[in-house]
Amino acid sequence: MPVKKDASGRHSVEVETEVPGTPEEVWQAIATGPGISAWFVPAKLEEREGGAVVLDFGPGMESESVITAWDPPRRFVAENNSGMGPGSPPMATEWTVEAKSGGTCRVRVVHSWFASTDDWDNQFEDVEKGWPAFFRILRIYLAHFRGQPSEVIPLMAMSSESKSAVWDKLLGSLGFARLAEGQRVETAHSAPRLAGIVERVVDKEHEELFLRLEEPTSGVVHLFPIVMGDQVCLSVSLYLYGAQARAVAAREAPVWQAWINGLLPPAAAATESEATKT
Repeated sequence: MPVKKDASGRHSVEVETEVPGTPEEVWQAIATGPGISAWFVPAKLEEREGGAVVLDFGPGMESESVITAWDPPRRFVAENNSGMGPGSPPMATEWTVEAKSGGTCRVRVVHSWFASTDDWDNQFEDVEKGWPAFFRILRIYLAHFRGQPSEVIPLMAMSSESKSAVWDKLLGSLGFARLAEGQRVETAHSAPRLAGIVERVVDKEHEELFLRLEEPTSGVVHLFPIVMGDQVCLSVSLYLYGAQARAVAAREAPVWQAWINGLLPPAAAATESEATKT
């Protein structure tokens, strides 16, 4: 959806989804630290007006906001003075939950900011485009793992190869071929152990894969490559659920980190390896 603008200088983008659960159940997933951590990024949230919201997107990439409106289980607003980064306008994010028929709720997110120019519109539109993937994880979490303890293993690696080449290398290493939604898959013996059901697979221009896990424990895996400047970033996120999630994450995280480093070696390691060949 394009950026909306009004005469006051307010710009906004919004996105919504429909998820299973009562308003109270959905609120727990979108307005608490453990709930947000189960489908988005590790989060801390003080459940009150004036409370802090801290989202951890990785080392050195924490986002901090302050709650300016708090009306559970219907609506809250958090304001981030840093916006999209240095030089950007402050951003307010409004979350609303609306009960629908059939035991579902509509979740709407609105990002808004005041600006006299359109300089930051593209960056905010990119944020909007990122929500559908996380909303898919939210729906799987609420449908199958609602309220369970969770841990996430976030992995990223960079490559100078093309996005399609990185995607093909990923699927080849995992032993996945001719994927179809609803199909049960298992990783190859040379890859870390995964087994589960394909929830969604997107090929060609927007390569992306969601798996609902059975092994090494219950969970969701989200895999996708994205172009960042002149490189491609491969993202692999494992959301693990259940009483054993923390122990499994502690055991599997180093295994996955070693595997992704071997698949797409860090720049320093790759340079050193090339040097040894000459």
